[in-house]
Amino acid sequence: QVQLVESGGGLVQPGGSLRLSCASSGNIFSIVAMGWYRQAPGKERELVATITSDGATNYADSAQGRFTISRDNTKNTVYLQMNSLKPEDTAIYYCNGDAMYFSSSSLIRGVSWGRGTKVTVSS
Repeated sequence: QVQLVESGGGLVQPGGSLRLSCASSGNIFSIVAMGWYRQAPGKERELVATITSDGATNYADSAQGRFTISRDNTKNTVYLQMNSLKPEDTAIYYCNGDAMYFSSSSLIRGVSWGRGTKVTVSS
C-alpha cells in the first residue's frame, strides 16, 4: 500500500498564496501519476490538477492560470502552488496517487488517497 500525507493548508486572505505538499511512502516501485482534488462543504470532491510521471499536467478550469502542480520524483512528492486564492477555493484538499507498489512479493497497481489538508480563504 502507498501512504500519502498532505501538508501546507491553512488560513489565507483572498489574493494570497499557499503551497501544498504531498509526500508518498511505502513499497513504491513507481508512481504513474499524482494529483490534487478538493471537496468544499456540501459539494462533491472535484479534480484540481494532475501530473504524470513524465511531467504532463492537467488542470481544472477553476485552477488554470492560478495553480501550478509539480513533482519531485526523487522524493515521491507532489506540490500544488496556489496563487490568487479566492474564497471559493476554500475546501479540504486531497492528494491522490496512482502507483505501482510491492505487496507480498507481487507488483500491484493501485490508487491511494491522503487524509486531506484544509484550506480556508477568508478575510
